[in-house]
Amino acid sequence: MTIQQSLRRTAAAAAVALGFAAPAVAADLGATDEPIKMALLEWTGQHVTSHIAGHVLESMGYKVEFVTASNFGSATAVADGGIAATLELWDNNLGDFYPKLISEGKIEDIGDVGLTAREGWLYPAHMETVCPGLPAWDAFKDCAQLLATAETYPKGRLLAYPADWGTRSADLIAGEGLNYTAIPSGSEGALVAEMSSALEAKTPLVMMFWAPHWSLATIDAKWVDMPKDIVDKYSLQPPRTFKTVWPGMKDKWPAAYAFLEQFEITNAIQEPIMGAVDNDGADIIAVTKKWVEENESVWKPMVDKAMM
Repeated sequence: MTIQQSLRRTAAAAAVALGFAAPAVAADLGATDEPIKMALLEWTGQHVTSHIAGHVLESMGYKVEFVTASNFGSATAVADGGIAATLELWDNNLGDFYPKLISEGKIEDIGDVGLTAREGWLYPAHMETVCPGLPAWDAFKDCAQLLATAETYPKGRLLAYPADWGTRSADLIAGEGLNYTAIPSGSEGALVAEMSSALEAKTPLVMMFWAPHWSLATIDAKWVDMPKDIVDKYSLQPPRTFKTVWPGMKDKWPAAYAFLEQFEITNAIQEPIMGAVDNDGADIIAVTKKWVEENESVWKPMVDKAMM
């Protein structure tokens, strides 16, 4: 038996063991005895994206391991080969570090992940009764005192992203001379919890947030209408979501590299799974594996194209 035949048999056997239909394998799988390490960053959507891709890679005959990392920590690890792939990066939360490593060829950008994304400042809809004129920008500026807390008085409190995600909210506030203070949140979960509390207690809140996110389908919240020049100046345009890999991946795991180039996910796929995990307490491995098992028609064409 040739090595290639053995690899094909390994891929088919692994797929059957996982309960997936075995893809037709033509490309070289590479080092199937070594795990492909993939980064898990700080938000649930990225975990969903990564686990779905990981289950498909397992169906192809690969071993997959997940490594918890920060945006910036994952950059160093991918450049060094300690992590093979980071899926779902947002180009407006990366600072200069990631783009520099990509431009130097130490990290490879392998294309968009497929999401339709949005970012901005979000508030509970009931705020419009105490801050007339919202979502208009001038109304938001005039309502700073309404959002003041003991921590920020006399300035309004704006709940920002976790510190590791960058400082765009603070930069915007400082650059435009707004009467607010940006307070970093601890995590994605902290942002969602604060919005839920504000909605329940009918208290004021403005926070940095993003779409797609499961909570937006369940809460009554609106976006502050920022002027276009501010959106452009502070990188709040619809962000690009993309995938990166260690450049050596194409040689070590050729078929896996080709699949990840093809791999995409949509808001419609990601949001219900995020909701199941964050809102219903579902196990992310179980729920993403179930999606893969039930949606072969979605991912198998990506595998087939990668194997050509």
